[in-house]
Amino acid sequence: MKDGQYDHPAYILTTFLPPSLRPAHLAIRALNLELARIPDTSSTPAVLSMRYQFWRTTITSTFALSPVKQPVAVLLSSVLQQRDPKPALTPSRFLRLISTREKHATNTPYPTLDSLEQYAENTYSTLSYLTLSALPLHSVTADHIASHIGKAAGIVAILRGVPLLAFPSPPNHHSNDPQSLSSGQQQQRRQQGGAVTLPLDVMAECGLREEDVLRYGAQAEGLKDAVFRVATRASDHLITARQMLKNVQGGADVGHAFEHEGEREDVSAVEDDGTTSKSERQKME
Repeated sequence: MKDGQYDHPAYILTTFLPPSLRPAHLAIRALNLELARIPDTSSTPAVLSMRYQFWRTTITSTFALSPVKQPVAVLLSSVLQQRDPKPALTPSRFLRLISTREKHATNTPYPTLDSLEQYAENTYSTLSYLTLSALPLHSVTADHIASHIGKAAGIVAILRGVPLLAFPSPPNHHSNDPQSLSSGQQQQRRQQGGAVTLPLDVMAECGLREEDVLRYGAQAEGLKDAVFRVATRASDHLITARQMLKNVQGGADVGHAFEHEGEREDVSAVEDDGTTSKSERQKME
């Protein structure tokens, strides 16, 4: 992530973070990038599994302050040894991220829109939880807002990936825009086989078939309706997060319960029971 080549949004976000948080943010996002790239660099299912297991072992050893000689592990280890501020990171959320990435490594379609949302919760929302823990900021309210933002980001990431997975680039071809290819090149991509990761329930409701997407691309019947429905769910989460943040900054209640509160990690320094202190509101501002 030196120049943001692979995760430009996370790289740009670094400039808005407190200097003390930047090493943790970079370590968290670099790990996520390593996990996301495993399917593209693994030749067999066995190799795929071994690489995810490597990261499980690496996280465990890093939290034992015995990191392997790997850049992400070394950076994360240095973050864990910080004293001011001392991060409240624990391995469980990292391991959840690894397991979720592995579960979806083969680009199997999501059965429902809710299952796609759960994927976003276990990946993009988890990345936000980890960043908050690195501050450290212990707040149910902050986690609640981060959950909605992460779900929106995760759903949008899947939508952005639809053309890339449906029409995967051949080796040594760097164009990610199917429309920029000739008809012959598009046909070559289709013959290589692609995947459509839109939720199956949404596809059924919109009359969208995977083979139509692979054959007709953006012109497939029902594709625009399916993408709109999925994007609407992401938009709803973003609208909710903005309203919640406005409520918190105004000293009001967030407006609804946090459905993932029972999944939060146990931390000894939790300061609230669903409310947010003045100092926490200032951090979120």
